Amino acid sequence: MAGCRFHIDEMSAKGQISPMRMMFDLKQFHARPFLLRGIGRVFVSVLCLIPLMWFTASGVGAAPLEKVTIMTASGQKSFDVEVMRTESEREKGLMFRNYLPADRGMLFDFGAEREVFMWMKDTPLPLDMVFIRKNGLIARIAANTEPYSLTALSSGEPVIAVLEINAGITEKLGIRAGDKVIHPLFKQ
Repeated sequence: MAGCRFHIDEMSAKGQISPMRMMFDLKQFHARPFLLRGIGRVFVSVLCLIPLMWFTASGVGAAPLEKVTIMTASGQKSFDVEVMRTESEREKGLMFRNYLPADRGMLFDFGAEREVFMWMKDTPLPLDMVFIRKNGLIARIAANTEPYSLTALSSGEPVIAVLEINAGITEKLGIRAGDKVIHPLFKQ
């Protein structure tokens, strides 16, 4: 079966027409190298920006931030967090993220109290995982979790949420089991 061939002409900066050829075969795609000039360069640049503009405009990867405050023995510690409420949001979590600001985190809302198991699959950042009961008290902390680990980390008891923050932050700020977490998710 013969392939379909498309020929695209591009005007060069001098007003001359130079051919750019892209051959499209129904069975296989072939692209010949060509030099982009003038309008062609702008056209390709715009085509490359379209997915980026869609990604930004659609809000993909950008959850609104909410405030979480932890009452410690040395005072209040606050974080701006993304809240993961759906199963698909909780499954992805902080996977593939290479950076998390020190004052940010992610709060996993499980909707009801239950024993929770977390892992670090495809997560390049070491994290502290703070397991939180329905009343807002911290049940336990899994500190300095290993990036990419498939080991299941248990809450050890029924919890309603898990707060993930950068590894070492709980120790640095004196956050301990039994401290109170303030957020609308927890019954006061």
